Amino acid sequence: MVPDMGAEDSENSPADLEQGGDDSSTDDETTQVDLASSSSDSDPNSAHSQTTESDANTSQSIEEMLLEFDEQEGLIRDRSLLDPNYVVEEDRIVGRDEQLQEVTKMLRVALGDNRPPNLFLYGPSGTGKSLITKAVCHNISRICETRDIQFGTIEVNCQDLDTLGVAVYELASQAADEAGVEIDVPKHGVATKEKWDELYRIVNENFDSVVFVLDELDMLVGRRDKQDPAFSRLLYQLSRAGANDELTAYISVVAISNDARMMESVGSRALSSFTPEDVHFDDYDANQLQSILRRRQDAFHDDVLDGDVIPLAAAFAAQTHGDARKAIDLMRVAGELAEREGDDRVREEHVREAQDKVEKNRVLEVVRGISTQKKLCLYATAAVAAQTDDGSARSTTGYRVYQFLTDSIDADQYHQETYVNKMKELTTYSLVDFERRSHGPSSGMFLEFQFGERPETILETLREDSRIDVVSPEEVESVVKAQIRNET
Repeated sequence: MVPDMGAEDSENSPADLEQGGDDSSTDDETTQVDLASSSSDSDPNSAHSQTTESDANTSQSIEEMLLEFDEQEGLIRDRSLLDPNYVVEEDRIVGRDEQLQEVTKMLRVALGDNRPPNLFLYGPSGTGKSLITKAVCHNISRICETRDIQFGTIEVNCQDLDTLGVAVYELASQAADEAGVEIDVPKHGVATKEKWDELYRIVNENFDSVVFVLDELDMLVGRRDKQDPAFSRLLYQLSRAGANDELTAYISVVAISNDARMMESVGSRALSSFTPEDVHFDDYDANQLQSILRRRQDAFHDDVLDGDVIPLAAAFAAQTHGDARKAIDLMRVAGELAEREGDDRVREEHVREAQDKVEKNRVLEVVRGISTQKKLCLYATAAVAAQTDDGSARSTTGYRVYQFLTDSIDADQYHQETYVNKMKELTTYSLVDFERRSHGPSSGMFLEFQFGERPETILETLREDSRIDVVSPEEVESVVKAQIRNET
C-alpha cells in the first residue's frame, strides 16, 4: 500500500510513474512504512501501539463520562446547604437572634388574619436580611395552613428589573405562581395599570394575607425622567392599594436594601403611606461566620474537610463586610474544585483558589453591565487603592488618575462632581464604600473610598475591556504613585 502523497509529492502524476519516472524515494518510504507497521504489530510497547491505546482511552462517550461521574461518591453530600438562598432550619441561623425576634414579632399578626406592619430591612450584603425574612414567612405559611388562612409570600429581586411596569408584572407573575394560577396579562405591550389590576385580582381571589418581599429594592431606579425613582412609586402604590381597599387581602411590604440611606430617596407621599418599622442588620464577624459554616458542614461527607478550611473561608468573608453569602459560596466552590481535581479532601489550597474565583466572578457580574465611564472611574479609584497601605483611595487622587485615563483613550471627561457621583452609584453593588474625610480645619472635604474586594482583582477584571487594556498598567501605576506623593 502506497501512503498518501503530500503537497510536495503531487508534482509526480500517476502517468509519470507508469512511464518509469523516478519513484525510488516512494519505494523507500513504502518499505519504511511496512517495516514500521510490522514492528509495531510485534512490539506492544511501540509508539504506534501507545497512540492507539491513548485514542481508546479518550474515546469515552459523553454518556459514559456522565455515568462515571454519577457513580463517584464525591465530597459534597447535600448541595442545597451550600446555596445561600436556601431556606435553612432555624437552628442553622446564627448571630441574628435579635433581628429574627423583631421580624417574627412584627409579621406574626398574619397568623390571626390581621395586617402585619411594613418593614425596612437594611444592612450590608450577605448579613441575613433575606434569609430571616424567608425563614419567618415559611413558618407563618406552615402554621396558616393548619388554620385555613390563605397566606402567601410574593418575593422579587429588583436588581434586574429596569422599570416600574416590569416590576409590577414580576409581582403579578410571582403571585400567580404562589397561587397556582395563570397570569392573564403580557409582560410588554400593555399599560402598567393593567398589570396592577391583574396583581390585585390574583391576590384578592387567592389570598387572605400576603407579604410582598422586595429584595435589593434600591436597584429599581426606573426611568430617569421621572421625579421619584421607581422603587418610591412601587412602595406608594402597594401601600395605597392596601389602604384604599384595592387589595382586600391584608398586605405587608418588606423592603430590603444594602443602602441604609435608601429611604432618603423615597418621596414624601410614599413615605407617609409606607411608614415601615426599621430593622438593622450589621456585619457578621469572623466567629459568627465560622459558626454559620459549621452548621452547614454536614453538606459535605464526614471527615472530608481539613481543619483549616472553615476558619480560612470565614476569615476571607469577614474581610469583605462579613458577608455570609460569600463564606457559603467559598465553601461550595472549594468543594467543587476539590471534586474536579479528584482530591479526596477539601484543603486550604482549594479555599484560596475558590477565593480568587469567587472574587473575579462577583466583580465580573458587577462590571459587565456598567458603562465605560463608570468602568474608568472604578479603574482609576481601584488603581489608587492598590498602591495605598490601607487599601483606600481619596476621591481627589482618584479623579486625577481618571483624568489621565480619559486623556489616554481620548474619552469624554466628567467634572469631578460627576466622577464622585458615579463612584457613589457603585456603592449600591457593595463593591465600594466611602466616608467623608478632611485634611484638617483649614482644608476642604473629600471622600475616601474603600473596596469590598481586593483592588487588584477589580483592576484585572476591568482590563478585560479592550478600551481600558490599551493603557499600560505600569504607566497607570507610575501616575498613581506620583499623585500619592503629591498628597503628602
